[in-house]
Amino acid sequence: MSDKAQLARQFIGAIPHAQELGMVLENLGDGTAEISMPYDEKLIGDPDTGVIHGGAVSALMDTCCGAAVMCHPEAPGGTATIDLRIEYMRAATPGQTIMTKATCHHISRNVAFVRAVALDDDRENPVATATAAFSVEAKF
Repeated sequence: MSDKAQLARQFIGAIPHAQELGMVLENLGDGTAEISMPYDEKLIGDPDTGVIHGGAVSALMDTCCGAAVMCHPEAPGGTATIDLRIEYMRAATPGQTIMTKATCHHISRNVAFVRAVALDDDRENPVATATAAFSVEAKF
């Protein structure tokens, strides 16, 4: 798993939008990933409320899901998003870091299936949940 984790770390570090959004890779496991995105005024979608734009949350969740796939023990190589469905439950609280946790729960021959949740400081009340499908490509 350490080789896969290292590749996932390098991949995330090389994604320009991940850097621009301030994403921080917090944890990688066997088919799991946690990435945080600190609050930043440049990410505000609604100036009247200070709420982070849903597109930034979407990018965070997509990146985290991809990292979970890359770290899955059965993942033979690279991956790309096929489908990503996000359900926004509420606005993230202005000023708070958003943390996404993703789990790759199944891999078939060609497709990986992932679930994720985005949280701010209120860990009992999700900002968003996601279900996703990712391609499973040949070796890295």
